[in-house]
Amino acid sequence: MTFRYGVDRLNLDIVNGIADGSIEAELCQEALDKINNSRQRVDKMAASDKAVYGINTGFGPLCDTQVSPEETKLLQKNLLITHAVGVGNPIAKSISKLMLITKVHALSQGFSGIRLQVVERMLKFIELDIIPVVPEQGSVGASGDLAPLSHLFLPLLGEGEFWVGDEIQPAAKVLSDNNLEAMDLDSKEGLALINGTQFILSHAITGLTKMRYLLDLADVAGAMSIEGMQGSEQPFREELHAIRAFEGNIAVAKRMRRLFKDSQNMADHEECDRVQDPYSLRCIPQVHGASRNAFNHLKELAETEMNSVTDNPIVISEEEAISGGSFHGQPLAMVLDYASIAAAELGNISDRRCYLLLEGLHGLPRLLTTSGGLNSGMMIPQYTTAALVTENKSLCFPPSADSVPTSMGQEDHVSMGSISGRKFNQILGNLEKIFAIELMYAAQAVDFRRPNTCSDIIEQNHALIRTKVAKLEEDRLLKPDIDAMVEFVKSQAFTVTVN
Repeated sequence: MTFRYGVDRLNLDIVNGIADGSIEAELCQEALDKINNSRQRVDKMAASDKAVYGINTGFGPLCDTQVSPEETKLLQKNLLITHAVGVGNPIAKSISKLMLITKVHALSQGFSGIRLQVVERMLKFIELDIIPVVPEQGSVGASGDLAPLSHLFLPLLGEGEFWVGDEIQPAAKVLSDNNLEAMDLDSKEGLALINGTQFILSHAITGLTKMRYLLDLADVAGAMSIEGMQGSEQPFREELHAIRAFEGNIAVAKRMRRLFKDSQNMADHEECDRVQDPYSLRCIPQVHGASRNAFNHLKELAETEMNSVTDNPIVISEEEAISGGSFHGQPLAMVLDYASIAAAELGNISDRRCYLLLEGLHGLPRLLTTSGGLNSGMMIPQYTTAALVTENKSLCFPPSADSVPTSMGQEDHVSMGSISGRKFNQILGNLEKIFAIELMYAAQAVDFRRPNTCSDIIEQNHALIRTKVAKLEEDRLLKPDIDAMVEFVKSQAFTVTVN
């Protein structure tokens, strides 16, 4: 397929496809007309004696100061330069690229008044894979992601830096190497570029992409732990969840039933006298399911934002540009904080399952070793999951519940959504490590249930683990094993899809 900027509708799969090159994207004639018509409207307003915010006036608290046409280009340049005050490490190149893609789509809808050649230059950056460098800190997520977006577009002016491959190079050099000249910006264009939520949105896209896989992996890890504990599959029966019909719960229970299908190990203890399992086993549908509900909420709102115009002012006719608050990050900030809690809870319950597997219950040896005393077995990696879980809890404070006024009180309520987005991805990074350790534990427990076999999916994943991590017979350095498991998770090597 070829995606048409400004015309078609983005979703999570399409935006990732454009970013990885598997989906082509273009400016079709309809989008060209929208961009050009909107620009003509801005040119008319810029030449008028009537003050129109951001087109022939200053910005923020200087909104009542009119600017002459002769001063416009300098004003736009100064806007980007003065707002490029980000600090900290660069965000991932992939996130900067998502910012470019989603910004092109927003600008191409014909409400921003930007010139076609500016949008085409942004597309040239994507085509050549020269991606602007953006610092991670400095946005309050209200008048848009001002600082990050300023850094994203400094290279249009020959300022700032680019990613070239994995290296950072000065923008002026990279433009010269690619026979590109620095550009001047015209009226309204600076605001159109730096007002918007693309920093928050691109962190949401990145987190959603990772969380989608981790939600499925959570079920696999939980199922393998239940196999190791020889727990019950009764809590996953369809009849139970039909009468408390949360979408996430039903989906997880169905997946768990498939993950136990034809398991000899589960059938082996059907007549045992255990009445019920601890919550971290039997409440998997309720806990994992609640996290899926949060994921679905964030995905819905992020896909709305992907297809929205979030700069300011919005050009709606030849006579009128509305100055509103479309750049405010609160719609994403709040749900990012909710999704962060949901991701952290997946790690919380995973750590509890790790602890259960070490207790020496239901036929498993304590610490998952038959030679305890001389050997510590699998005792210590659970310290790591406990540390990661607590770190995630500390990251769950909701930045969207805070607000610090800026811009001399003109921007007196801000979303802090950029921090929400960054913390969401930090939590997911920790979650990958927690699941890596649970899966290592679960594989060890399953080995103690042999010769019983598990379902095809569990056996497939167990075999994958054993290609890099041998069963622990006597104490050895476990750091390489944990690193191998983390790499399996990060590379999404585990089979998580069920039929």
